[in-house]
Order: sequence, then structure tokens, then C-alpha cells
Amino acid sequence: MKKSVSIIGGGPAALILAASLDCKKFKVTLYEKNKTVGRKFLVAGKGGFNLTHSESIKELIARYTPTHFLREALNEFDNHDFRNWLDSIGVPTYVGSSKRVYPEIGIKPITVLNAIVTVLEKQAVDIRYNHIWTGWTSKGALVFNTATEIESDYTIFALGGGSWKITGSDGSWLDLFKKQNIPVAPFQSSNCGYLVNWPKDFITEHEGSPLKNIAMSCLNKRQKGEAVITHFGLEGNAIYALSPQIREELQKYQKAIICIDLKPSLNYTAVLQKIQESTFKKTSETLQKEVKLSPVQIGLLKKYLSKETYLNPTLLAQNIKELPIEIIGSGLLNEAISTIGGIQLNAVDEHFELKKLKRYYCIGEMLDWDAPTGGYLLQASFSMGKYLAKHLNSLH
Repeated sequence: MKKSVSIIGGGPAALILAASLDCKKFKVTLYEKNKTVGRKFLVAGKGGFNLTHSESIKELIARYTPTHFLREALNEFDNHDFRNWLDSIGVPTYVGSSKRVYPEIGIKPITVLNAIVTVLEKQAVDIRYNHIWTGWTSKGALVFNTATEIESDYTIFALGGGSWKITGSDGSWLDLFKKQNIPVAPFQSSNCGYLVNWPKDFITEHEGSPLKNIAMSCLNKRQKGEAVITHFGLEGNAIYALSPQIREELQKYQKAIICIDLKPSLNYTAVLQKIQESTFKKTSETLQKEVKLSPVQIGLLKKYLSKETYLNPTLLAQNIKELPIEIIGSGLLNEAISTIGGIQLNAVDEHFELKKLKRYYCIGEMLDWDAPTGGYLLQASFSMGKYLAKHLNSLH
């Protein structure tokens, strides 16, 4: 007789779990609060549908905080496995110039989602829409807004984090787990804009300007990439990757210092040499034509350095390589690309089973882990779903 599996949530982790469970062993029902599955999956595709990253598995694992938590799942179903799986369901991919992985040109996010849903249909997965999970009965049955009560052999929660409420990922489930004495952490923004108190005349001139081909560092982490000057502060992949370090500093000191390397392709000595050997009379001309800095980069140096420092070649070169900027806050939870917080990692075992509730599992962004943008969030969610499916399939 088939065992029953209830999956609560219809995001990436839930979808690949449902697609990978052995339909000869399990009767799978997926409960989704919206009218359709994968709404956050589709939102993720609006800015260029980055599915995963092509770097080595060692580099991939190192992108996650904490690194140990997802190691087994990522090794079991890595970025190559993910691409092969996508190809097997009719979604060929390619590696872009940034080493990020995308569906082949012309394949839209909805096409990828439909391909996954087609697999679920072939697996005879029963999808129940407009079902909002509201907790447990006194006897342990799952309760939904429809007054439906469900008892299953296995229950998997894939409820998402606390950002993008419009997609249904609102984190409202947190209190339900608290009531069961399951350790939880409040949600915090990650991969979000960070607040900088820009000088008014600087932001008037440079709001919306990109900082290209830079590197940013905070504490022990350094990230090459790009950022954008916004009225709020800074956004972009270079600063998103520093989210754990910035949060740590903000929590300790209510501020964080990031250092921007405006010319990572040159070392300090090379920058200094270009400044000292320049034939241009004006420093700004030297920076633009010899060091090849953009107007916004030069604007940053002018606003953050004293006149004496700006006109001193040695000190100027030092600041080009390490310009300190003070961060005083983070973006709103609902505007963040992702969140940390949710179910604490010590609440689940190595197969994501809740230690206090046997046969109940949690996967995806509802667990308290972190990753930068660049395909890492989706990769982890898919890896967790696949890893748990293999575990459950092995039990019967």
C-alpha cells in the first residue's frame, strides 16, 4: 500500500521534491495557498532567469552560510545534475559570460515552470490550490482554511521565507511553529539594498549610476562585481554577497564599514605609478584618463576624501584600492530578494526532519541559511528537494 505524502507549499523545493518522489511508493498531494504554483519562481525570472552557477562544487558550497548545512544536499544534486535534470524535462541551459546558468535564449520562466508541472502530472501528484495551512489539530492533523483536516504518513513544509509577500511567501507561518516549541529565528533581509547617508549634492548628481568592475569587502569577505548608487544607498551583486558580514556588523555596532576597491584589475603599486607618472595637471583628468575611473567613482573619491588626501598621490592610491563607506541600515524585509531566519538549523536533522516532530520535514528558504544572488538560492532549494526525495524513496 502506498504511503501518503503531504507537501505544503508550491515553490522550487516543493516542486522538485514532488517530481522526484517514487510514485509507485507514495501518493503525493501538494497544497498551495495561491491559484498557481511557483509564483516566486516566476518573480525570480523577471531580471534574467538565473537558475544556478557553473562554478566548481567546492566553490559553490563555499557560497552558503553556514557552509556545512547544505554540503551533503549540494554534493548529492549539484549544478551539473541540476542542468542535466532540466535538460531531461525539455529545458536546455547555457553558461553566460558571468558563469551563471540560464535557460537557452527564448525559453521564458513560465515555460520552465510548466515543464516542471508536466512532470508532476506524469507522477500523478495531486495539486490542491487555494489551500492555506493554518496549523495542527489537538490530535496532530494538518488544518487548512478550507476546514480540511489531513493526516499523512509524511509531511513536508516548503513555506518560503519572509520576502515578496505578493507571491505568498510572507513568513506568516512562523508563529505556528513557535507554538509547537520548535526553535525559530525572526526574519531579516538578505540580498537587499543597504542604507548609506550620501552627501546630498553627490546623490543628486549620481543617483542611478552603476559602479562597474569593482570589488567590495566587509570583515573577511571580498566580492568582485557591480553595484548601483541609489537614493537609499547601494544595491547590486557585489554588496548582496556581503549580506552576512554586513548584518553581523550592524547587529554589533548599528553600522558597518564596507571598503570599495575601485580598480581591482590593478594593484596599489600600479595605481600609484599611473598617478605619479601622469602628465595631466588636474587629478580628475589623471583618474579618468590614466586610471580609467568613471565619473561616479571620481565623484565618490571627491566626496569622501579631504582635499589634502585627494591631492596626495600615495593616499589617493590607497583610497582607490580601499575606499571606506559606512552602512547604517538594510532594506525592508518585503523588498529583499531573500531572507534569513525561520526554522533554526538545530531544529532539523541531516535529512531536514524536525527533531521534535517525527515524519515532518522542512526544506527551502524557510530554514535559516543564506546565499548570495547568482543562482545559489534556487540551486539550494532544488538540491534540498532532491536530497529529501532520495531519502524518502530509500525508506520504502
